[in-house]
Amino acid sequence: MPASDAELIQRARDIAPRIKARAAQTAELRRPHDDSIRDMVDAELIQMFVPRRWGGSEASLSTMMEVVELIAAACPSTGWIAAFYIAHNTYVAKFPEATQELLFGPRGYVLLPAAGAPDMEARKVDGGWEVSGRAAWGSGIMHADWVQMSGKAGDGNRSFLMPVSDVEVIDTWHYTGMAGTGSADYVARKVFVPDDRAVSAADFYAGPTEGSRIHANPHYSIPFLLSAYCTILPVLTGTLLGALHAFEEIADKRVRNFSGAVVRDQQMAHVTLGEMQIATRAARELARSVYRRVEEGLPKLAFTVEDRLAAKGQAAFISRLCRDTVNAMMAASGASSYHVDQPIQRIWRDLNTVASHAFWDWDVTAEQTGRHHFGLPFTNPLV
Repeated sequence: MPASDAELIQRARDIAPRIKARAAQTAELRRPHDDSIRDMVDAELIQMFVPRRWGGSEASLSTMMEVVELIAAACPSTGWIAAFYIAHNTYVAKFPEATQELLFGPRGYVLLPAAGAPDMEARKVDGGWEVSGRAAWGSGIMHADWVQMSGKAGDGNRSFLMPVSDVEVIDTWHYTGMAGTGSADYVARKVFVPDDRAVSAADFYAGPTEGSRIHANPHYSIPFLLSAYCTILPVLTGTLLGALHAFEEIADKRVRNFSGAVVRDQQMAHVTLGEMQIATRAARELARSVYRRVEEGLPKLAFTVEDRLAAKGQAAFISRLCRDTVNAMMAASGASSYHVDQPIQRIWRDLNTVASHAFWDWDVTAEQTGRHHFGLPFTNPLV
C-alpha cells in the first residue's frame, strides 16, 4: 500500500540526519550521493506524485512542501534534486497513457531531469520526430533513467521524452553553489522520439493534456509555472532553515577574538538571532500560503493571469528574503565561518545560487507586476 502523507513526512524526517551527514561529501562529489537517492526512493518520497494506478501515493501538494523542506534543510543540493524528481513525475502524467505505462510500469517512478534546449531542432519523420539539441541546467541527470527536452519543433515548441541512454551527458557542473546537484548539460543528436513521447509545449504549460485527463486528480493538470514555483519554494525555505540551524550553533559557541567576549551573552547577538529566526519563520509561512492558494484552485483549475503573477511575485519575494537573511547570517558569523569545514558557508553559497534562478528573478518579477497594473503587455514569458 502506498505511504500516507503523514508517513511520507515522517520518513523524510527520519532520513534527513543521514542526508545531512553526507552534505559536505555531496558538494565534493559534484553530484547527489548515491545513498541519499537510494534513501529517498526506499522511503517512497520520489514516488509521492506518481498516479495510484502505478503504485504512487498521489500525495497532497502541501506534503511535498514539508518533505522537501526537511531534505533541503539537511542538504540543499539533495533537496533541490528531490524537489525536481518528485515534481517531474507529474510531467510524465501529461504525456499519452501508453508513455505513462512505459515510464512508470517498470518500477513505479522515474528519475527525470527536464530542461530546455535553446538550440533544439525537431524534424517530423515517419512515426515520430528526429530531435537534436543541448539542454542546459539538467538537474537530476546524474541518476536519470529518462530525460525531458523542450524547445523548437517543426510545428511549434514541444517537449520530448527520451531514455537517458539516447543522450550524452556533458560535464559542465563546476559551480561554487549547489555544487552537489550535478546539474550538467545533456545532448541529443538526431534521436528518434515516437509521437507518443512528444507533447505540445502550449498544452504542457497550460496544464491539462490528453494524458493528464485520464486521471481524476487535478494535480496532473496543474499549469507548469505554478508547479515550478511550488517545486522551488521548499528548497528556498528549507535551505534557509538549515542555515538558521548552523547560525544558532555558531551563536551558541562563538567567543570573540581579542576581547574574549561570549557572543551569546551580548544584547546585539540576541537581536540578530531574533531577526534571523523571525525572517525564517516569515519565509516559511509565506511559502505555505502559496501552496494553500494553489491547492484551493486545483479542483476547478481556474487559475487566472493574476493568480500566476501573484504566485510568481510571492516566490520572488521569498527568494529575495531568504537570500538577504542568509547574507545577514553570514555577515554576523565571523571570519572563521568561511572555513571550508563550516556548513554555513556552503549553505550560504547554495542559497545565493538558488535565489539567482531566472524563474524568480526579483527585478523581472517586479517589472511585470507593475506593467500589469498599468494594463501593459508582459515583456517576459515566465508569467
